[in-house]
Amino acid sequence: MSNVSHTRADITSHPDVSEMRERYARMLGGRDVALVDGPVFLVGLYCAISPWVLHFTASHPTLVQHNLIMGIAIAVLGLGFTVMPDRMYGLSWAICAMGIWMIISPWVVASSPDMGVILNNVIIGGLAVLLGLVCVAVAMKSNRT
Repeated sequence: MSNVSHTRADITSHPDVSEMRERYARMLGGRDVALVDGPVFLVGLYCAISPWVLHFTASHPTLVQHNLIMGIAIAVLGLGFTVMPDRMYGLSWAICAMGIWMIISPWVVASSPDMGVILNNVIIGGLAVLLGLVCVAVAMKSNRT
């Protein structure tokens, strides 16, 4: 039985230290998770709940369903970037496309939207486009290395 009471102060003398460092670097992949993935998820979450926050559920029911579905889709992409970054960063452009659609959707989906609804979707869409571009930049940076 091994002596578990003996602890080492550092791990530099461990025989697998180089392999562990390489694996750790591979898992991180040069990404800054807090910079990209969290805000994408939060933008999606806000998009999904925004009809109830701004109280336009009765005046624009089709836009309520639209924002709920788009918000869930954006949030799922944000979670996917966190859970499977190597597979999901190919979809970074999808967030940009969703953001552009969110900007123009009040005029396409709703009939005569008011200024609050328009501003809400334009701000959500602008943030989605911006965060999508950051995701693309991070993906391109991690593909180079």
